[in-house]
Amino acid sequence: MPALWKPSVTVAAVVERDGRFLMVEEETADGVRLNQPAGHLDPGETLLHAATRETLEETTHAFTPTALLGVYVARSVPNRDRDGVTYVRFAFTGDLGPDDPGRALDDGILRVLWLTAEEIRQRAAEHRSPLVMKCVDDYLAGRRFPLDFVYTHASALAA
Repeated sequence: MPALWKPSVTVAAVVERDGRFLMVEEETADGVRLNQPAGHLDPGETLLHAATRETLEETTHAFTPTALLGVYVARSVPNRDRDGVTYVRFAFTGDLGPDDPGRALDDGILRVLWLTAEEIRQRAAEHRSPLVMKCVDDYLAGRRFPLDFVYTHASALAA
């Protein structure tokens, strides 16, 4: 019997301020990569909570989602050390709170950056996933969906 296939559920925060987007540089198995604040959905949490938590951990800023930007699917490139992984990314836009100066960046996060869309586009070879630029482009195109498009049944919170 073949192994059970399970996609990896992730969240991302797409935050724009004065024409610049909140990004992180992070150390990965493939070297330093550029990404939005993003990470995995943990057991017992909602997608909104995951986006808030990941943004705080990776940038030291509170994040309040205000809209769903979109749902995206991509597969990582397999290599000799690991199989490819299919990711389902829920990207949110929202409001960024002040920096918490007493909080350290999450392990692997090298620094927080504010980049223009063109600067992000020019660094495409460094993107953590092909979804990085797609999310920026969708944001710039005005794509937004109400947060009530995302529903979490209570059974998912009892992990």
